[in-house]
Amino acid sequence: MTEETLTGVLPPVRHWPALDLTGTDFDPVLAELMREGPVTRVRLPNGEGWAWLVTRYDDVRAVANDPRFSREAVMDKPVTRLAPHFIPDRGAVGFLDPPDHTRLRRSVAAAFTAKGVERLRDEARGMLDDLVDRLLRAGPPADLTSAVLSPFPIAVICELMGVPAGDRHEMHTWTQLILSSAHGKEVSERAKREMSACFWDLIGSRANSTGEDVTSLLGAAVGRGEVTPEEAVGLAVLLQIGGEAVTNNSGQLFYLLLTRPDLVERLRVEPEIRPRAIDELLRYIPHRNAVGLSRIALEDVEIRGVRIRAGDAVYVSYLAANRDPDVFPDPETIDFSRSPNPHVSFGFGPHYCPGGMLARLEEELLMDALLDRVPGLRLAVPPDQVPFRKGALIRGPEALPVTW
Repeated sequence: MTEETLTGVLPPVRHWPALDLTGTDFDPVLAELMREGPVTRVRLPNGEGWAWLVTRYDDVRAVANDPRFSREAVMDKPVTRLAPHFIPDRGAVGFLDPPDHTRLRRSVAAAFTAKGVERLRDEARGMLDDLVDRLLRAGPPADLTSAVLSPFPIAVICELMGVPAGDRHEMHTWTQLILSSAHGKEVSERAKREMSACFWDLIGSRANSTGEDVTSLLGAAVGRGEVTPEEAVGLAVLLQIGGEAVTNNSGQLFYLLLTRPDLVERLRVEPEIRPRAIDELLRYIPHRNAVGLSRIALEDVEIRGVRIRAGDAVYVSYLAANRDPDVFPDPETIDFSRSPNPHVSFGFGPHYCPGGMLARLEEELLMDALLDRVPGLRLAVPPDQVPFRKGALIRGPEALPVTW
Protein backbone atom coordinates (compact mmCIF):
# COMPACT_ATOMS: atom_id res chain seq x y z
CA MET A 1 0.00 0.00 0.00
CA THR A 2 1.37 3.42 -0.93
CA GLU A 3 1.96 6.22 1.55
CA GLU A 4 -0.64 8.35 -0.26
CA THR A 5 -3.42 5.84 0.29
CA LEU A 6 -2.35 5.19 3.87
CA THR A 7 -2.67 8.91 4.62
CA GLY A 8 -5.97 9.14 2.75
CA VAL A 9 -4.63 11.34 -0.05
CA LEU A 10 -6.50 10.60 -3.27
CA PRO A 11 -4.89 10.66 -6.73
CA PRO A 12 -5.79 13.75 -8.79
CA VAL A 13 -8.95 13.72 -10.92
CA ARG A 14 -8.07 13.72 -14.61
CA HIS A 15 -10.49 15.30 -17.10
CA TRP A 16 -11.13 12.85 -19.95
CA PRO A 17 -12.62 14.78 -22.89
CA ALA A 18 -14.62 13.23 -25.71
CA LEU A 19 -11.98 12.99 -28.41
CA ASP A 20 -12.79 12.47 -32.09
CA LEU A 21 -9.96 10.06 -32.82
CA THR A 22 -9.21 8.78 -36.31
CA GLY A 23 -7.79 5.55 -37.66
CA THR A 24 -6.72 3.11 -35.00
CA ASP A 25 -4.97 5.76 -32.91
CA PHE A 26 -5.00 4.77 -29.25
CA ASP A 27 -6.59 7.37 -26.97
CA PRO A 28 -3.67 9.50 -25.67
CA VAL A 29 -5.53 10.32 -22.44
CA LEU A 30 -6.08 6.62 -21.72
CA ALA A 31 -2.41 5.93 -22.48
CA GLU A 32 -1.41 8.57 -19.89
CA LEU A 33 -3.83 7.14 -17.32
CA MET A 34 -2.36 3.67 -17.84
CA ARG A 35 1.11 5.07 -17.16
CA GLU A 36 -0.05 7.00 -14.08
CA GLY A 37 -1.21 3.95 -12.18
CA PRO A 38 -3.29 0.83 -12.06
CA VAL A 39 -6.13 2.79 -10.38
CA THR A 40 -6.74 6.46 -11.23
CA ARG A 41 -9.61 8.96 -11.02
CA VAL A 42 -11.39 10.48 -14.02
CA ARG A 43 -14.08 12.98 -14.92
CA LEU A 44 -15.89 12.42 -18.23
CA PRO A 45 -17.83 15.03 -20.27
CA ASN A 46 -21.32 14.24 -18.89
CA GLY A 47 -22.88 13.30 -15.56
CA GLU A 48 -21.49 14.48 -12.23
CA GLY A 49 -18.46 14.01 -10.01
CA TRP A 50 -15.58 11.63 -10.70
CA ALA A 51 -15.07 7.87 -10.96
CA TRP A 52 -12.28 5.38 -10.41
CA LEU A 53 -10.66 3.90 -13.52
CA VAL A 54 -9.08 0.45 -13.48
CA THR A 55 -6.73 -0.35 -16.38
CA ARG A 56 -4.63 -3.46 -15.58
CA TYR A 57 -5.82 -6.73 -17.11
CA ASP A 58 -6.12 -8.74 -13.88
CA ASP A 59 -7.86 -5.88 -12.06
CA VAL A 60 -10.27 -5.27 -14.95
CA ARG A 61 -11.34 -8.92 -14.95
CA ALA A 62 -11.58 -8.99 -11.15
CA VAL A 63 -13.87 -5.92 -10.99
CA ALA A 64 -16.02 -7.10 -13.91
CA ASN A 65 -16.60 -10.44 -12.17
CA ASP A 66 -17.00 -9.18 -8.58
CA PRO A 67 -20.57 -8.98 -7.17
CA ARG A 68 -19.40 -6.21 -4.83
CA PHE A 69 -19.48 -3.90 -7.86
CA SER A 70 -23.06 -3.30 -8.99
CA ARG A 71 -24.48 -2.15 -12.32
CA GLU A 72 -27.98 -1.84 -10.86
CA ALA A 73 -26.88 0.77 -8.32
CA VAL A 74 -25.79 3.08 -11.17
CA MET A 75 -29.39 3.85 -12.13
CA ASP A 76 -29.86 6.12 -9.12
CA LYS A 77 -26.60 8.03 -9.45
CA PRO A 78 -25.67 10.77 -11.96
CA VAL A 79 -22.28 9.11 -12.55
CA THR A 80 -19.75 10.93 -14.71
CA ARG A 81 -19.95 9.37 -18.19
CA LEU A 82 -19.12 9.84 -21.86
CA ALA A 83 -22.69 9.67 -23.22
CA PRO A 84 -25.07 12.59 -22.67
CA HIS A 85 -27.79 10.04 -21.88
CA PHE A 86 -28.23 6.52 -20.49
CA ILE A 87 -28.95 4.10 -23.34
CA PRO A 88 -30.60 1.31 -21.27
CA ASP A 89 -33.93 1.79 -19.50
CA ARG A 90 -34.40 0.80 -15.88
CA GLY A 91 -34.61 -2.98 -15.71
CA ALA A 92 -32.61 -3.43 -18.92
CA VAL A 93 -30.02 -6.19 -18.82
CA GLY A 94 -27.08 -3.75 -18.90
CA PHE A 95 -28.14 -2.39 -15.51
CA LEU A 96 -29.10 -5.62 -13.80
CA ASP A 97 -27.10 -7.72 -11.37
CA PRO A 98 -27.42 -11.47 -10.78
CA PRO A 99 -29.78 -13.24 -10.22
CA ASP A 100 -32.11 -11.03 -12.32
CA HIS A 101 -29.37 -10.50 -14.90
CA THR A 102 -28.80 -14.27 -15.15
CA ARG A 103 -32.54 -14.96 -15.55
CA LEU A 104 -32.91 -12.41 -18.33
CA ARG A 105 -29.82 -13.54 -20.23
CA ARG A 106 -30.98 -17.16 -20.01
CA SER A 107 -34.16 -16.30 -21.93
CA VAL A 108 -32.21 -15.63 -25.16
CA ALA A 109 -29.10 -17.76 -24.57
CA ALA A 110 -30.11 -20.37 -27.17
CA ALA A 111 -29.84 -17.81 -30.00
CA PHE A 112 -26.24 -16.93 -29.08
CA THR A 113 -24.76 -20.39 -28.49
CA ALA A 114 -22.36 -21.86 -31.03
CA LYS A 115 -25.28 -23.88 -32.43
CA GLY A 116 -27.59 -20.87 -32.57
CA VAL A 117 -25.01 -18.71 -34.34
CA GLU A 118 -23.92 -21.52 -36.68
CA ARG A 119 -27.56 -21.83 -37.78
CA LEU A 120 -27.10 -18.44 -39.46
CA ARG A 121 -23.79 -19.15 -41.22
CA ASP A 122 -25.11 -20.23 -44.63
CA GLU A 123 -27.76 -17.53 -44.74
CA ALA A 124 -25.26 -14.87 -43.64
CA ARG A 125 -22.76 -16.03 -46.25
CA GLY A 126 -25.47 -15.83 -48.92
CA MET A 127 -26.42 -12.28 -47.91
CA LEU A 128 -22.77 -11.26 -47.95
CA ASP A 129 -22.16 -12.84 -51.36
CA ASP A 130 -25.06 -10.82 -52.77
CA LEU A 131 -23.55 -7.60 -51.41
CA VAL A 132 -20.10 -8.43 -52.81
CA ASP A 133 -21.68 -9.34 -56.19
CA ARG A 134 -23.27 -5.89 -56.29
CA LEU A 135 -19.98 -4.26 -55.26
CA LEU A 136 -18.11 -6.01 -58.10
CA ARG A 137 -20.83 -5.26 -60.68
CA ALA A 138 -20.79 -1.55 -59.82
CA GLY A 139 -17.00 -1.54 -60.11
CA PRO A 140 -14.41 0.63 -58.38
CA PRO A 141 -14.15 2.99 -56.64
CA ALA A 142 -16.63 2.22 -53.87
CA ASP A 143 -17.43 3.01 -50.26
CA LEU A 144 -16.91 -0.33 -48.50
CA THR A 145 -18.88 0.89 -45.48
CA SER A 146 -22.12 1.69 -47.31
CA ALA A 147 -21.74 -1.17 -49.81
CA VAL A 148 -20.88 -4.04 -47.43
CA LEU A 149 -19.79 -3.24 -43.87
CA SER A 150 -23.03 -1.48 -42.90
CA PRO A 151 -25.77 -3.53 -44.64
CA PHE A 152 -24.24 -6.92 -43.76
CA PRO A 153 -24.31 -6.69 -39.92
CA ILE A 154 -27.76 -5.02 -40.10
CA ALA A 155 -29.12 -7.94 -42.12
CA VAL A 156 -27.50 -10.52 -39.83
CA ILE A 157 -28.62 -9.01 -36.50
CA CYS A 158 -32.14 -8.39 -37.83
CA GLU A 159 -32.27 -12.03 -38.98
CA LEU A 160 -31.11 -13.23 -35.55
CA MET A 161 -33.54 -10.87 -33.79
CA GLY A 162 -36.48 -11.81 -36.02
CA VAL A 163 -37.02 -8.26 -37.27
CA PRO A 164 -39.12 -8.25 -40.48
CA ALA A 165 -37.38 -6.96 -43.61
CA GLY A 166 -39.71 -3.96 -43.77
CA ASP A 167 -38.56 -2.67 -40.37
CA ARG A 168 -34.80 -3.03 -40.93
CA HIS A 169 -34.08 0.40 -42.37
CA GLU A 170 -35.80 2.10 -39.43
CA MET A 171 -33.92 -0.11 -36.96
CA HIS A 172 -30.65 1.03 -38.52
CA THR A 173 -31.63 4.71 -38.38
CA TRP A 174 -32.66 4.44 -34.72
CA THR A 175 -29.41 2.67 -33.82
CA GLN A 176 -27.29 5.39 -35.42
CA LEU A 177 -29.14 8.09 -33.47
CA ILE A 178 -28.88 6.18 -30.18
CA LEU A 179 -25.15 5.51 -30.61
CA SER A 180 -24.25 9.11 -31.42
CA SER A 181 -23.84 11.93 -28.94
CA ALA A 182 -23.75 14.47 -31.78
CA HIS A 183 -27.53 14.98 -32.06
CA GLY A 184 -28.25 15.64 -28.38
CA LYS A 185 -30.09 13.73 -25.68
CA GLU A 186 -33.65 14.35 -26.92
CA VAL A 187 -33.02 12.88 -30.39
CA SER A 188 -31.32 9.80 -28.95
CA GLU A 189 -34.06 9.27 -26.37
CA ARG A 190 -36.79 9.58 -29.00
CA ALA A 191 -35.02 7.01 -31.21
CA LYS A 192 -34.79 4.65 -28.24
CA ARG A 193 -38.52 5.06 -27.49
CA GLU A 194 -39.42 4.35 -31.13
CA MET A 195 -37.21 1.26 -31.28
CA SER A 196 -38.67 0.07 -27.97
CA ALA A 197 -42.22 0.49 -29.30
CA CYS A 198 -41.35 -1.59 -32.36
CA PHE A 199 -39.93 -4.39 -30.21
CA TRP A 200 -42.90 -4.16 -27.84
CA ASP A 201 -45.18 -5.02 -30.80
CA LEU A 202 -42.90 -7.76 -32.15
CA ILE A 203 -42.42 -9.48 -28.78
CA GLY A 204 -46.09 -9.07 -27.86
CA SER A 205 -47.16 -10.88 -31.02
CA ARG A 206 -44.98 -13.92 -30.27
CA ALA A 207 -46.18 -15.03 -26.85
CA ASN A 208 -46.63 -18.66 -27.91
CA SER A 209 -43.86 -18.80 -30.49
CA THR A 210 -41.55 -21.77 -30.97
CA GLY A 211 -39.23 -19.75 -33.25
CA GLU A 212 -35.47 -19.66 -32.70
CA ASP A 213 -34.99 -15.92 -33.28
CA VAL A 214 -34.53 -13.58 -30.30
CA THR A 215 -37.93 -11.85 -30.36
CA SER A 216 -39.65 -15.26 -30.54
CA LEU A 217 -37.57 -16.53 -27.59
CA LEU A 218 -38.41 -13.35 -25.65
CA GLY A 219 -42.10 -13.53 -26.57
CA ALA A 220 -42.25 -17.12 -25.34
CA ALA A 221 -40.38 -16.22 -22.12
CA VAL A 222 -42.85 -13.38 -21.46
CA GLY A 223 -45.73 -15.76 -22.18
CA ARG A 224 -44.37 -18.21 -19.59
CA GLY A 225 -43.99 -15.41 -17.04
CA GLU A 226 -40.19 -15.81 -16.86
CA VAL A 227 -39.45 -12.20 -17.84
CA THR A 228 -41.58 -9.06 -17.90
CA PRO A 229 -42.45 -7.32 -21.17
CA GLU A 230 -40.36 -4.32 -20.06
CA GLU A 231 -37.32 -6.51 -19.43
CA ALA A 232 -37.76 -8.27 -22.78
CA VAL A 233 -37.97 -4.99 -24.71
CA GLY A 234 -34.96 -3.52 -22.91
CA LEU A 235 -32.88 -6.60 -23.74
CA ALA A 236 -33.99 -6.58 -27.38
CA VAL A 237 -32.98 -2.91 -27.76
CA LEU A 238 -29.50 -3.54 -26.36
CA LEU A 239 -28.95 -6.63 -28.52
CA GLN A 240 -30.10 -4.83 -31.67
CA ILE A 241 -27.80 -1.87 -30.99
CA GLY A 242 -24.89 -4.15 -30.12
CA GLY A 243 -25.33 -6.06 -33.37
CA GLU A 244 -24.55 -2.96 -35.40
CA ALA A 245 -21.29 -2.36 -33.54
CA VAL A 246 -19.84 -4.91 -35.99
CA THR A 247 -20.06 -2.24 -38.72
CA ASN A 248 -17.69 0.08 -36.88
CA ASN A 249 -15.42 -2.71 -35.65
CA SER A 250 -15.17 -4.11 -39.19
CA GLY A 251 -14.50 -0.62 -40.53
CA GLN A 252 -11.57 -0.20 -38.17
CA LEU A 253 -10.36 -3.73 -38.86
CA PHE A 254 -10.34 -3.28 -42.64
CA TYR A 255 -8.95 0.24 -42.41
CA LEU A 256 -6.06 -1.23 -40.44
CA LEU A 257 -5.53 -4.08 -42.89
CA LEU A 258 -5.69 -1.78 -45.93
CA THR A 259 -2.99 0.43 -44.43
CA ARG A 260 -0.83 -2.65 -43.80
CA PRO A 261 -0.46 -4.54 -47.14
CA ASP A 262 1.98 -6.94 -45.46
CA LEU A 263 -0.79 -8.18 -43.16
CA VAL A 264 -3.27 -8.55 -46.03
CA GLU A 265 -0.77 -10.52 -48.10
CA ARG A 266 -0.15 -12.93 -45.24
CA LEU A 267 -3.88 -13.46 -44.72
CA ARG A 268 -4.32 -14.18 -48.42
CA VAL A 269 -1.44 -16.65 -48.53
CA GLU A 270 -2.28 -18.34 -45.19
CA PRO A 271 -6.10 -18.43 -44.94
CA GLU A 272 -5.87 -20.96 -42.11
CA ILE A 273 -4.58 -18.27 -39.73
CA ARG A 274 -7.56 -15.95 -40.28
CA PRO A 275 -9.59 -16.91 -37.16
CA ARG A 276 -6.52 -16.32 -34.96
CA ALA A 277 -5.73 -13.10 -36.84
CA ILE A 278 -9.26 -11.82 -36.21
CA ASP A 279 -8.79 -12.30 -32.46
CA GLU A 280 -5.52 -10.37 -32.59
CA LEU A 281 -7.13 -7.55 -34.59
CA LEU A 282 -10.04 -7.45 -32.14
CA ARG A 283 -7.52 -7.16 -29.30
CA TYR A 284 -5.69 -4.34 -31.04
CA ILE A 285 -8.39 -2.07 -32.49
CA PRO A 286 -9.66 0.59 -30.05
CA HIS A 287 -13.30 -0.16 -30.73
CA ARG A 288 -14.85 2.50 -28.49
CA ASN A 289 -14.28 5.98 -27.17
CA ALA A 290 -13.37 6.29 -23.47
CA VAL A 291 -15.26 3.71 -21.36
CA GLY A 292 -18.69 2.07 -21.36
CA LEU A 293 -20.95 1.53 -18.35
CA SER A 294 -19.77 2.05 -14.80
CA ARG A 295 -20.33 0.06 -11.63
CA ILE A 296 -20.92 1.17 -8.03
CA ALA A 297 -18.99 -0.34 -5.12
CA LEU A 298 -21.46 -1.84 -2.63
CA GLU A 299 -18.83 -1.99 0.11
CA ASP A 300 -15.25 -0.85 0.65
CA VAL A 301 -12.92 -2.78 -1.67
CA GLU A 302 -9.15 -2.51 -1.97
CA ILE A 303 -7.49 -2.69 -5.40
CA ARG A 304 -3.70 -2.47 -5.62
CA GLY A 305 -3.49 -0.65 -2.32
CA VAL A 306 -6.20 1.87 -3.24
CA ARG A 307 -9.35 1.83 -1.15
CA ILE A 308 -12.54 2.10 -3.21
CA ARG A 309 -15.25 3.32 -0.83
CA ALA A 310 -18.82 2.00 -0.78
CA GLY A 311 -20.86 4.20 -3.14
CA ASP A 312 -17.90 5.10 -5.40
CA ALA A 313 -18.30 4.71 -9.16
CA VAL A 314 -15.77 2.47 -10.93
CA TYR A 315 -14.97 2.05 -14.62
CA VAL A 316 -12.93 -0.72 -16.18
CA SER A 317 -11.12 -0.17 -19.49
CA TYR A 318 -11.11 -3.25 -21.69
CA LEU A 319 -9.03 -1.31 -24.24
CA ALA A 320 -6.33 -0.74 -21.63
CA ALA A 321 -6.50 -4.37 -20.45
CA ASN A 322 -5.92 -5.50 -24.03
CA ARG A 323 -2.64 -3.55 -24.05
CA ASP A 324 -1.36 -4.79 -20.67
CA PRO A 325 2.27 -5.82 -21.35
CA ASP A 326 2.20 -8.34 -18.49
CA VAL A 327 -0.40 -10.35 -20.41
CA PHE A 328 0.28 -9.36 -24.03
CA PRO A 329 4.04 -9.06 -24.65
CA ASP A 330 4.84 -6.18 -27.02
CA PRO A 331 1.16 -5.13 -27.00
CA GLU A 332 1.58 -2.41 -29.65
CA THR A 333 2.59 -5.03 -32.23
CA ILE A 334 -0.01 -6.89 -34.27
CA ASP A 335 1.10 -10.51 -33.96
CA PHE A 336 -1.06 -13.07 -35.77
CA SER A 337 0.80 -15.89 -34.02
CA ARG A 338 -0.01 -14.52 -30.54
CA SER A 339 -1.01 -17.47 -28.39
CA PRO A 340 -2.67 -17.54 -26.01
CA ASN A 341 -4.68 -14.40 -26.73
CA PRO A 342 -7.13 -13.98 -23.84
CA HIS A 343 -8.31 -10.51 -24.94
CA VAL A 344 -11.35 -8.93 -23.30
CA SER A 345 -12.75 -7.12 -26.35
CA PHE A 346 -16.17 -8.63 -25.63
CA GLY A 347 -15.96 -7.85 -21.92
CA PHE A 348 -15.72 -10.28 -19.03
CA GLY A 349 -17.87 -11.73 -16.26
CA PRO A 350 -21.69 -11.73 -16.15
CA HIS A 351 -21.93 -8.83 -18.63
CA TYR A 352 -19.73 -10.51 -21.27
CA CYS A 353 -21.15 -9.55 -24.69
CA PRO A 354 -23.64 -12.26 -25.71
CA GLY A 355 -22.93 -11.51 -29.37
CA GLY A 356 -19.23 -12.36 -29.22
CA MET A 357 -19.56 -15.57 -31.26
CA LEU A 358 -21.84 -13.87 -33.77
CA ALA A 359 -19.36 -11.01 -34.22
CA ARG A 360 -16.51 -13.48 -34.81
CA LEU A 361 -18.60 -15.33 -37.40
CA GLU A 362 -19.35 -12.08 -39.24
CA GLU A 363 -15.69 -11.00 -39.22
CA GLU A 364 -14.60 -14.40 -40.56
CA LEU A 365 -17.15 -14.25 -43.38
CA LEU A 366 -16.19 -10.66 -44.23
CA MET A 367 -12.49 -11.45 -44.30
CA ASP A 368 -13.00 -14.52 -46.50
CA ALA A 369 -15.31 -12.72 -48.93
CA LEU A 370 -13.33 -9.52 -49.31
CA LEU A 371 -9.83 -11.00 -49.42
CA ASP A 372 -10.72 -13.92 -51.69
CA ARG A 373 -13.27 -12.31 -54.00
CA VAL A 374 -11.80 -8.81 -54.34
CA PRO A 375 -8.11 -9.30 -55.12
CA GLY A 376 -6.18 -6.05 -55.11
CA LEU A 377 -8.59 -4.41 -52.65
CA ARG A 378 -6.93 -1.22 -51.37
CA LEU A 379 -7.75 2.26 -50.09
CA ALA A 380 -8.77 4.71 -52.80
CA VAL A 381 -7.52 7.71 -50.79
CA PRO A 382 -4.55 8.32 -48.49
CA PRO A 383 -5.16 6.85 -45.00
CA ASP A 384 -5.44 10.30 -43.38
CA GLN A 385 -8.30 11.22 -45.75
CA VAL A 386 -10.58 8.40 -44.60
CA PRO A 387 -13.39 10.16 -42.64
CA PHE A 388 -14.06 8.80 -39.15
CA ARG A 389 -17.27 9.21 -37.15
CA LYS A 390 -17.48 12.22 -34.86
CA GLY A 391 -19.34 12.23 -31.56
CA ALA A 392 -19.66 8.43 -31.65
CA LEU A 393 -19.51 6.12 -28.65
CA ILE A 394 -18.29 3.25 -30.88
CA ARG A 395 -15.38 4.22 -33.13
CA GLY A 396 -15.21 3.53 -36.85
CA PRO A 397 -14.93 5.12 -40.30
CA GLU A 398 -17.92 6.99 -41.65
CA ALA A 399 -16.88 5.83 -45.10
CA LEU A 400 -14.11 3.55 -46.33
CA PRO A 401 -13.24 4.55 -49.93
CA VAL A 402 -11.68 1.56 -51.72
CA THR A 403 -10.65 0.47 -55.19
CA TRP A 404 -9.28 -2.75 -56.67
